[in-house]
Amino acid sequence: MNHIEDIKKLFDKDFVESPLIETFEAGNIVLTSGKLVASDPLITSEMPPFMTDFPIGEFPVLVHKEIESNCIAYVEMVFKNAEIATWKLATSDGQNMTELEEGEIYGFPVESGMGCLMDFETQENLILLEQHLFKRKGEEFMGIYEEFFHEHFFQEEGAVNQYAFLKPHEEKPGNLFAFETGYGEGFYASYIGFDKNEIPVKVVCEFIEIN
Repeated sequence: MNHIEDIKKLFDKDFVESPLIETFEAGNIVLTSGKLVASDPLITSEMPPFMTDFPIGEFPVLVHKEIESNCIAYVEMVFKNAEIATWKLATSDGQNMTELEEGEIYGFPVESGMGCLMDFETQENLILLEQHLFKRKGEEFMGIYEEFFHEHFFQEEGAVNQYAFLKPHEEKPGNLFAFETGYGEGFYASYIGFDKNEIPVKVVCEFIEIN
């Protein structure tokens, strides 16, 4: 897979070294079960998690923008500092690599222009939040984007944030990382870098292919 070779070149090191990319430290995401979900939370509210078991804890997230467009090309989540031995396409239950044709990928669809990384338990809390708001507001409920996400992306002075950390349940530790996906709508893959003991080192979601 050419995509994995490109990911390997860019993300094998602890930093991305490319004149086409600018990197930002976004903050930390909390995994409470170690089951990671990548989705468009506005269209796939019940996305299955990746089959890989990830560590439980708080981990840094890096945003890599394509300098020319100022769009998010990659989102990287780092679990530890270690040498990466192999890269694999992230898959969910029921997805078999042998069933992919040349050039095909597994990934998640985006229709809203927004992607999200979160623990599976956090996704469940987001679903419960939406149900709670709908039940409380009834006909006045404007949708989970307007009710929960919008204020974190659009500021009063008109500026637009490209990413944000949000908590769907204030009393629980899990949070989510929501962000603009590349040029917008699409079908996007995630890749996992493993150390020599098959322990995850990092996850990279690709939205603009840069080589």
